[in-house]
Formats: sequence, structure tokens, C-alpha cells
Amino acid sequence: MGRKFFVGGNWKCNGTTESVKKLVEVLNQGEVPSEDIVEVVVAPPFVFLPLIKSLLRSDFAVAAQNAWVKKGGAFTGEISAEQLVNLGIPWVILGHSERRALLNESNEFVGAKVAYALEQGLKVIPCVGETLEQREAGKTMDVITDQLKAIADKVEHWENVVLAYEPVWAIGTGKVATPDQAQEVHVDIRKWIAANVSEDVASQVRIIYGGSVNGGNANELAHQPDVDGFLVGGASLKPEFIDIIKAAEVKTK
Repeated sequence: MGRKFFVGGNWKCNGTTESVKKLVEVLNQGEVPSEDIVEVVVAPPFVFLPLIKSLLRSDFAVAAQNAWVKKGGAFTGEISAEQLVNLGIPWVILGHSERRALLNESNEFVGAKVAYALEQGLKVIPCVGETLEQREAGKTMDVITDQLKAIADKVEHWENVVLAYEPVWAIGTGKVATPDQAQEVHVDIRKWIAANVSEDVASQVRIIYGGSVNGGNANELAHQPDVDGFLVGGASLKPEFIDIIKAAEVKTK
């Protein structure tokens, strides 16, 4: 059985109660492939998690956009993995490039967060990716390998991990890695996992692409054999998110 297509929508720091309710209405009415074909997860800001969970269709899951690296306590402004579990939130995005760049989250810190969240029973979408300068310097896999190693050093079981490759230069810029560029990096990530974790994990783990994915380019990207889905930013706030989810049908043809 092949890897099930996965589409995540990262709403980032956007929305009001009114706007997210309208977005959920659009999602709830959307005609998408069955759960056998595609797994869909949306990640609203923390303040809307219970609301979205209560309103969203049952075949879509909800994710948090971050979690603290250890058990809760005197960590003002943070949200613990235990609290997410308590709310019935199954997924969390960790190590997004915006947090790495703006909040100086190190590879080791992200790796520790991934391991802790998994230990608490969450499913995790860890993000890896390079900047434009790093790509132009030919260091794409050097950067991603360091990011992956920090996760692999602390994670033993990978069945609840969906890796997101997000080239930093393509996030919110309108620039998109070509299908060939995305496929090349996804293959290299899979090869690294085969050599450094196991061949079984490499063949089974889903590697999704994030970086200005939209309704117009999703199908072409989905045709790539090692692109197992998407982590969508801006377009997940628009009706075209339904079209992106439908790209899963490419894998059935």
C-alpha cells in the first residue's frame, strides 16, 4: 500500500472568530477525495483551536502550530503538548522556518520538541528547509541533513511523523520550487533517512512540500513520486485549498 497523500493548511497568525467560521463553512462544504485517498489537517492559531475542532468536518483533523519543549510550568506564553492532548488536538507543526528564523529555534531545540511531542502522543509535522543563500551556495542538503539529524538523534519511532520540506525562499514569496527541484530534495531526504534511520522508515514516511503551493501548481507538484502532499500557507485561507486537496487524486491515476 502506498503512502497516503497528506495536505496540511497552516493558517499562521491570521483570522478572527468571524473569518475562521466562514473559512470552516467553505471547507465543510468542499467536495474532496475520501479519507482513503487523502489526509487533511488544518492548523489555526491557538486561540481558535477548540472552536475549529468543534465546527470542522469529521474527516479533517486539527493541528497546533507549535508546542513547548517540555512539560508545562513557568513558561509564560507557551502551550504544552499535554495541553494539546487534553484538548483532543492530534497534530502539531514544529520547527517551521519562521520560528527558526524569527525566534532563533535551533536544530537541537526543534529535535527535542519533536521527540517530546511524540512521547506525549501527538503526531508531528517537523519542517526542514534551506534559505536562498544556502541553496545558491550548494548547501541545501548540508542544511537539511543537520536539521534531520537533530530530529533523528532523539526520535526512535517515526510512524507519527510527517516531514515537511519547506524551502525558505519559496514561503510566502510566490516563488515555488519546480516539480523537479522538489522531487530532487525529497529523494535526497528519503535517501538520508534510509541510510541513517532505516530503509523501512524511508519508504513509509510521508514527505510533503511547502512553499507557495496553490490551486494552480498543486497537481503538477503532486505528480512527483516522492512528493506525498503539501503544507500550505496563504492558499489554505482561501477556497482554492479545496483544489489543492483534490490534487491527491493524481496519485490514484
